[in-house]
Amino acid sequence: MKDYIEERAVAIANYIIDHNATVRQAAKQFGISKSTVHKDVADRLEYINPALAARARIVLNINKSERHIRGGMATREKYQHRVAICSREENS
Repeated sequence: MKDYIEERAVAIANYIIDHNATVRQAAKQFGISKSTVHKDVADRLEYINPALAARARIVLNINKSERHIRGGMATREKYQHRVAICSREENS
């Protein structure tokens, strides 16, 4: 494996642990795809640093278990915003 890939995998895992970040947040921060983040943390990091991989996996599992809650909150905010706009238009 190339050195820069190993370094990236370690950097991503540290970012996820330090910032309690999701795969999407890590992908955006590093300018790579979600698939690459997942591959680096789930597969490659196991061979590079198993202890770090386990710590990152804990954070990712927590985020995965909470994703339906975040999705529901985002949907509610989206529609509350729309209701507020419609209410303003009706009152005009």
